[in-house]
Amino acid sequence: MPQIRQTIQMPQMRVPRTIKGGNYMGAILVVYKVFPEDIVQDFEPLKEKVKAILPQSSSVEGWGTEDVAFGLKALLVQVRFPEDKMGIVEEFETSLAKIPGVSQAEAFNIRRTSRD
Repeated sequence: MPQIRQTIQMPQMRVPRTIKGGNYMGAILVVYKVFPEDIVQDFEPLKEKVKAILPQSSSVEGWGTEDVAFGLKALLVQVRFPEDKMGIVEEFETSLAKIPGVSQAEAFNIRRTSRD
């Protein structure tokens, strides 16, 4: 026979939120894979173009490269977006694909993290 438990009283229940009084606590961390149209040795010009289209409330957390095939490399871009902006991840991915010299851009790792 199941036992009936007593109710727990919580007179001072705390709701987690940011110290500054915001209504959200996290951010979205996305890693994009950007494929150039041709073999690229230096990704610095492409990095500058990515920084130029970055939304104002976002930041680049890191860069990397990944070998694709036969000397072709892809640029990896890790970007932190605010959690409260709807559709910003897809908009940035679309903007990445429109950069001259980029054949394709895709988000392949999306996760929620703290809002530092």
